[in-house]
Amino acid sequence: MKTVLITGANKGIGFETARQLAALGYFVYLGSRNAANGFEAIQKLNTLGITNAESLTIDVANPDSVKLASHELQKKIASLDILINNAGISGVMPQNLAEGGLQNLRDIFDVNFFGAVQTTQEFLPLLKRSPKAAIINVSSEIGSLAVHTAPERNPNRSRYHAYGVSKTALNAFTVMLANELRDTGISVNSVTPGYTATDLNQFEGTKTAEQGALPIVKLATEADETVTAKFFKDGGEVTW
Repeated sequence: MKTVLITGANKGIGFETARQLAALGYFVYLGSRNAANGFEAIQKLNTLGITNAESLTIDVANPDSVKLASHELQKKIASLDILINNAGISGVMPQNLAEGGLQNLRDIFDVNFFGAVQTTQEFLPLLKRSPKAAIINVSSEIGSLAVHTAPERNPNRSRYHAYGVSKTALNAFTVMLANELRDTGISVNSVTPGYTATDLNQFEGTKTAEQGALPIVKLATEADETVTAKFFKDGGEVTW
């Protein structure tokens, strides 16, 4: 049975991704900042008849928490097949980059970028013990520079400017890490769930959590070490 760790998995897209992968036979570790919330999420899965899942307390913005989570998981498993860096925050509004908001930007980067980097670094030894591992970074089309600079793009369409910058950085991390790991059998890709209704956007999205999880699940189940340094969405690739 393949093993998966999903950060920020006690609710929203992360929880739905966990549910779908567990239903497909993967053993899923649900990462949650709060142990009580993680336990509640597992109970919810259990009521659905899913027992191949456990919670793992991990606050990706806290290096000590990430290290402790890594040590805990190494006691349970010999290798990790898939790491899904899903944990993220949208930050507070407004997010104009031309003035102020530096603390907001730092807070967003601590979770969306540095959180993903330090989580990946800590769990990489477990991933390297898998015969074919995958790292999946949950990004957003808001982080695509090509999308924002397209002639038909409405520059005022997105209000999440600081959030978008953090996802651009995450995409760059995806490419650079993929190049570093090309000879290790570990693929590294970004994926966007699309505009999904979650508490991250005050449930303004047009897709359900179930729909938003689909491209993540597809990438996880079709992981191939020869397909790396890519950015995917439901239905194909996203331009960087």
